[in-house]
Amino acid sequence: MNKPTSAFARTQQQLANHLRDPRRHEPPANLEDRRLQIYRDLVFNNIEGFLSSGFPVLRSLYDEASWQQLVRDFIASHRAHSPYFLQISEEFLAWLQEKRQLRETDPAFMLELAHYEWVELALDVSEESLPVSGDERLCTDLLAQHPRVSPLAWLLSYQYPVHKLGPDYQPQEPPPEPTFIIVYRNRQDRVQFMVTNAVTVRLLNLLAADTELSGRAALQLLAEEIQHPDPEQLLAMGHNLLQQLQASDILF
Repeated sequence: MNKPTSAFARTQQQLANHLRDPRRHEPPANLEDRRLQIYRDLVFNNIEGFLSSGFPVLRSLYDEASWQQLVRDFIASHRAHSPYFLQISEEFLAWLQEKRQLRETDPAFMLELAHYEWVELALDVSEESLPVSGDERLCTDLLAQHPRVSPLAWLLSYQYPVHKLGPDYQPQEPPPEPTFIIVYRNRQDRVQFMVTNAVTVRLLNLLAADTELSGRAALQLLAEEIQHPDPEQLLAMGHNLLQQLQASDILF
């Protein structure tokens, strides 16, 4: 009983290797190439289509042949840890970050752009949620109480202005200042992007790190850190900022 099972397993593995990388691996014997081509196309087209829709800006930076080769390299060399199509983008990002060496034809900002595009899908399918109206966890006094940072708000920083990248804007070197972006999903389940600055990100990090910190205390700490010449002015400006962040569902 073991020999047929072992032989079948070897045939399955040979077929899988061929479908992943037809140029390097021969298919099992006695299989019609016309039928094999159907499966080769299914594997490649399904994955390529998902990556094209998940990374549209990155896709736009490659010609057809270069993009197809990138996808084929991914299929041939990466071993996915999840069977779900929704996680193909995460697998592709991990492959770019951990296994693929950047080439001359790749933009210098490739990894940052891929991460930025992946975040949108990751937040869109996240199972985290925000409290509904009337929930006791909602902050009603942003200065006296502790404003909570949404689990659906990701604070990101990049060397390149990833939100501007595209076929008509491909800088070879990063600008002097990093780009700070908050990517978040609101109560309407829409993923939004907010370009921000280091001070706002620091304020949100202070609030996320200390669940007892009031909005006022966080702003006072921030004023001390940046040595603001007029802490009361920063408090007033910071209160407006907290209100804007709460209105955007970044705070609750």
